[in-house]
Amino acid sequence: MKDSGNYYQDRNFRNLDKINELLDDLPYFCEDFFRGVENRTSPLTRLNYVYDLRIFFDFLCRKKFRGKDVHDLTLEDLEQVTDTDIEIFLSYLSNYRYGEKRLSCDERAKARKLSTVRSLFKYFFNKGLIEVNHTAKVSTPKLHEKEIIRLERDEVADLIDTAELGRGLSKHMEGYHERTKIRDTAILTLFLGTGIRISELVGLNDESIDFKTNSFVVTRKGGNQALLYFSDEVADALSAYLEQKKGDPKVPREKPPLPLFLSLQYRRITVRAVENLVKKYAKIASPLKKITPHKLRSTYGTALYRETGDIYIVADVLGHKDVNTTRKHYAAITEDNRRAVASKVKLHRTEDDE
Repeated sequence: MKDSGNYYQDRNFRNLDKINELLDDLPYFCEDFFRGVENRTSPLTRLNYVYDLRIFFDFLCRKKFRGKDVHDLTLEDLEQVTDTDIEIFLSYLSNYRYGEKRLSCDERAKARKLSTVRSLFKYFFNKGLIEVNHTAKVSTPKLHEKEIIRLERDEVADLIDTAELGRGLSKHMEGYHERTKIRDTAILTLFLGTGIRISELVGLNDESIDFKTNSFVVTRKGGNQALLYFSDEVADALSAYLEQKKGDPKVPREKPPLPLFLSLQYRRITVRAVENLVKKYAKIASPLKKITPHKLRSTYGTALYRETGDIYIVADVLGHKDVNTTRKHYAAITEDNRRAVASKVKLHRTEDDE
């Protein structure tokens, strides 16, 4: 599909095409479900529903309705699925096969699949098409808090230096680095200087940036747009990249909007390409930490919270709808602050009081 300049619209079209293709792998009644949830879910959410339900119905055909083809399953079969069957399904997800692949789900993946299955049963139960919904009896897997990995200040500087100078890259990587170092530095600087999501970065166009106010427009989760601001350091990195693009005759000169970050093939850079470049430089700058674009987002959020101490500002800038999400991620810093102020209140008279 040709890039129209609207990354999110193009992504939705691709996801809708994929949903239509994969619906053939599901029972006939699932089309009714997907129509029913269309107005309250995004195409990406529904695509993830398809992936989850493919595994669920494959499990039913293997373990409960042995020998039955997925296309032969009916709503009457759905009514026969008990809470025990769902619990067996969750256990099955620890070590299962789909097609030729052997797979395993962690607790978060299990919880997501359970949520999808619950949505399906709830939809048909509410419509009166099934009389029982046993999924409500199944407890969600306990989710353990994940360790929050982020870069320290010197690691941030090392990461950007690595992108700028190419230190530690293999000979093969060095060949590409001369062509991508300004772009890659701008990408890393934008992540670390604003905390935007990878989809928000990939979706940026040249016209999204306003250097007069050091601001840019991003499309948040759910499709809402937000105006964010960046520092002079970020402005310098973006300006250098845009200047390079301006002088490159191979950059497409079509009518706006034009993608901000381009691949070596002069197309909009992909999410996978951004993930790979972050991984490439991070393995050199911070080899003991598994750094992803989301970890760069956490790094910015941590720095912002330490500077402001205001969880509401951090939530607003990061685009968290619920401040409790932000508070959960930065609770460790709150503990640091509590420890730091513990000795501030004095109980006995000091020399300064004399």
